[in-house]
Order: sequence, then structure tokens, then C-alpha cells
Amino acid sequence: MNPYVIVTGDFVRTGGMDCANWALASHLVRSGRTVHLVAHRVADDLATSPNVVFHRVPRPANAHVLGAPPLSGAGLFWAARTACRGGRVVVNGGNCPFPAANWVHYVHAAYEPVASRRSWRSIKAGALHGTSVLTERAALRLAKVIVTNSERTRRDVVDLVGVPEDRVRTVYYGIDAGRFRPASDEERSTARRQIGWPDGRPRVAFVGALGDRRKGFDVVYEAWRILVAKGAWDAELVVVGSGADLATWRARAVHDDIAEHVTFLGFRRDVPVILAACDALVAPSRYEAYGLGVHEALCTGLPAFVSATAGVAERYPHALRGLLLEDPESPTAVASSLMHWRDHSAAWRAEARTFSEQLRARSWDDMARDVVALCDTNV
Repeated sequence: MNPYVIVTGDFVRTGGMDCANWALASHLVRSGRTVHLVAHRVADDLATSPNVVFHRVPRPANAHVLGAPPLSGAGLFWAARTACRGGRVVVNGGNCPFPAANWVHYVHAAYEPVASRRSWRSIKAGALHGTSVLTERAALRLAKVIVTNSERTRRDVVDLVGVPEDRVRTVYYGIDAGRFRPASDEERSTARRQIGWPDGRPRVAFVGALGDRRKGFDVVYEAWRILVAKGAWDAELVVVGSGADLATWRARAVHDDIAEHVTFLGFRRDVPVILAACDALVAPSRYEAYGLGVHEALCTGLPAFVSATAGVAERYPHALRGLLLEDPESPTAVASSLMHWRDHSAAWRAEARTFSEQLRARSWDDMARDVVALCDTNV
């Protein structure tokens, strides 16, 4: 069997892109192929596999901007060396301009990050975005086949990057159905006790970084202020995620006198437990190529509100279209959607649980097989 080289930042089970790359590598390893992983980090289960060759690339100061050039250089070296021996190569977006398969999880040309406040971080982000758009365009136009994680991403690659449509194919993500599944009443009670929520108060989760405005937490926060001001609102907002603005948001919740209605958990590794303990999820992202966090919530049977433009929104059945946020920039609209959910929460949960079975039927191995098939037939 042909060996593979996969070039990406990290092969770990957190984050959409990282988890998808981990799943592809894991599938290839279990199929008996030799797999070269060119990356900064690799999960132990992959790094210790006898048929994995890990080419570690430094990431000085844990900064993407400093780690990108050596990742690209190492990726080009091992890609060329493996391809000339009949191997397959998979790169990700603009991280390595090699004429092979390019797996796109995010399109820089589709969204320019906006920091929540003007600072040196926002200036740096703007400069990095311009570079990312250029390297992305160069790499994607060179690719022999492009794999995208949604139809939304496919359209962005074609319309914004200028890649011919016949070179782009959509492969949806899978899921670990054992980790993300609807919880029983007993499991839900256990999860709540484990986190420290002994009461039966409804809880709505927000999962995302708090460093820029892409995930839309500013909208969620303002929507929550509207709901709390009504007096009868009994739900609590549970914020999972860290970032440069975490302390600022905590302080603001105290200042606005809504701290008892919002809990900031910071970065957590037990997201499946938190989802099992919650009642819904809200994600009014300004840009979402796919939205694995929403996918995971749906697989646990949670009604998940998400921007109608997100890639994962394409997979919502008609019965759940009411969870799609047509105006994710509007706190009033988001608050209205949440009020409707609270009035009909049992019905929404029943529909979400039905859909979860459909989503959970597609595993990470199913996704990996589709990616491998495209690589083996087009490269």
C-alpha cells in the first residue's frame, strides 16, 4: 500500500481541523500504511504507533506565525521525497504549496478576523491574515484535488480563491459515536454533579475562543442581557473556552449584574460531560467553515442554534431549521430564538435526539475512507 505524508499543525483530538487530521491519520495507521506526520504536535496514540514516522517541526514561543515557515519547509521536503516513491500527500490549506491533495478546513479569503478591541494583537492578526490569504491562494491553485469540509467551504474555494469547480470535492466530518451520544437521565444527573450543578436549572452552552469576534460571543452576551432583563428568564449561560478576553468578559458580567446568570468555565477537556449536563447550545458565528462543536452537540441530542451560513447548517433537517440563526449579528434575534426554545424545549430536544442518530451513523473512519478514495484516484 502507498505510504502517506500528512502536513498539518497538530494531530490531536481537540478542534475541528486537528481532530479531523487525527482521525485520517489514525485510519491510515490501522489500515497498515506507513504514515509520515509533519507537524508540531502528535497525540501519543499516533506517535507511538510502529508505522508512524513523526517529523517534529518547532513552533517557537508556541506562535503560529513563527511555526508556519518551518512547517511549510519540512512539509515540502517530505512530500517531495514520498511522492517520488509513489506515496500520497495531503496538505492543509495554505500550510504547504505542494501539487497533491489539499484538505481545506477554513478559508482565510472568506473571513478577516476582527479583534474585540484595538490592540497590537489586532494589528498582528491583520498582517497575518493578509499573508494567509496569499499562501492559501498559491497552495490551493497548485493542488490536484481539493477536499472541503462543507458545501459552504467548497463555494468559497471556487468563488473566492478561483479554483476550478471540478477539482473540489466535499467530504463531511464524522464523529466518535461513543464519546458523543445522548445521555440517559442518570448520566445527565451524574454529569451535573460532577461539574457541580446539583440543581435542575436549564443551561445553555457556548463553546469557543474568547479572543476575537468570529464565534459571536459578544452577540450571545448581549442576547443574554436582554433575556435576564425580562426577569422571568431561568436559564444559565455556560461559557466553555479561553482567550485574551476571558477576564474582561468575567468582569463585565459582574459590572452588568448578570454574573449569577453566566458561568465561565475556561478551557475544558471534558466537553462531552459538559454537553451531557446542558440543555442547548448557541453558536452565532460570523464565519464557520463547518462547526464541529455544533456537530458534537447535536450528536449528544442537544438543540444547537447556529448561524445559517455555517457549513454544518447544511446538514440540518427541515424539522430543525428553526434552530438556524438567519441574523446572527442581532442580539435581539438570538434572544428571541432562545425564548422560543425555552417555551418548547421538550419538543426541540426530541427532534434533536432523532437527528443525532443520523449524524452519529457517520464515523470518523467513514470520513477518512472518503478522503483516501479521493487521494488515491486523483493524485
